[in-house]
Amino acid sequence: MTQEKLAEMAGFHRTYISHVETQRANVTLDNLEQLAAVLDVRVFELLVEH
Repeated sequence: MTQEKLAEMAGFHRTYISHVETQRANVTLDNLEQLAAVLDVRVFELLVEH
């Protein structure tokens, strides 16, 4: 999935997604929950290194 598509589905700007991915932005719990819902994963799965 592209950053643009994820941002659109989650209601965020693409640059915010980019900054979260590269750890240049802190993500709030609310935003993390929104991203997890869009990606159909549990929040903790977004927090573990793969």
